[in-house]
Amino acid sequence: MTRLRLKQVDRLIARHVLAALAVTLMLFVAIDAISALGREIDEFGEGDYTLGTALAYIALSLPRRAYEFFPFAAVIGTLVGLGGLAASAELTAMRAGGMSQLRIAGSALLAVAVAAALMVAIGETVAPDAERRGAALVAGAKSKELIRAGRSGIWAREGDTLVNARRGVVVGESVALEELRLYEFDAVGRLVRITLAARAEHEPGRWRLAGVVRQRFAEDAVETTREAALDWPSQLEPGLLATSILRPQNLGLGELSAAIRYMRANGIDATAYESAYWKRLFYPFGVLALVLAVVPFAFGALRSGGLGKRILLGMVLAIAWYFAQQALFNLAAVYGVDPRLGQGLPPLLLALVAAIWFARAR
Repeated sequence: MTRLRLKQVDRLIARHVLAALAVTLMLFVAIDAISALGREIDEFGEGDYTLGTALAYIALSLPRRAYEFFPFAAVIGTLVGLGGLAASAELTAMRAGGMSQLRIAGSALLAVAVAAALMVAIGETVAPDAERRGAALVAGAKSKELIRAGRSGIWAREGDTLVNARRGVVVGESVALEELRLYEFDAVGRLVRITLAARAEHEPGRWRLAGVVRQRFAEDAVETTREAALDWPSQLEPGLLATSILRPQNLGLGELSAAIRYMRANGIDATAYESAYWKRLFYPFGVLALVLAVVPFAFGALRSGGLGKRILLGMVLAIAWYFAQQALFNLAAVYGVDPRLGQGLPPLLLALVAAIWFARAR
């Protein structure tokens, strides 16, 4: 009977926490989406960019926005869910029945862990692909030159030349392209030359190609030449391509890993991508540590009342910690601290503080 009762209690806690979390997350995402739509209004009329395009872009960005706001929703959902149980004296009954605060917190944490696992799956699969489609949609609407950006890479057009790059990385204000292909056509649409390059970096008025293979199609033969480097005069601006290349924080772990390898191999500073990689890797641990740290504010209401004030204080501290953590991440990047340490140490310290509190609260 005890075993069954504990399972029912776990379900009760999980149901309250997850319901509050879901409502909070939907509210955050809706507010952010509406704000984003408001910011897009000034760009209506740029090329073929219209309200319909903006709405489609916002819809495609919803998975990414949910991933970003999930930590806040997890904190608030846990506090509101446990707070509701405290207000109805159900937490008091659990404590009177012999459940420790750590045991109750564990049930809430397990519910959040399940939701976090789902959010990580979305963040690694649905969100990057949807964000890429949204970026391609916006870039294609705003510029006639950009054709497509998706799983086949980035496609652009400049005059009679089609440009395809397998992938690109944003380097400061510029862009570096990998596995570049240039398809050159004549005035009647016949393919006359293909240029292959291992990589390309933008310089004013041109792209500097490296590891070049050129294939020229003659009447009855294909002439192939190889060059270590080649300048491609072009007015194709990196800013145009950058709109179709996802920022590091929006890439999945696999894509970040590939970008880091490419940048290291070519002597490009990969700090931003390394930081984003470890931030994603520690994402679920950071969420759980933050939730564990604010759970005591729900228990405080059992002893001294003031449930609303305690929940509000927990939310404020959680949000303050989030921004302090971002500041620590930035400082770590500026001073060259190992990204693993910069991203992993804050949630570890937070979990340690929560563990000390629960140890004393027994």
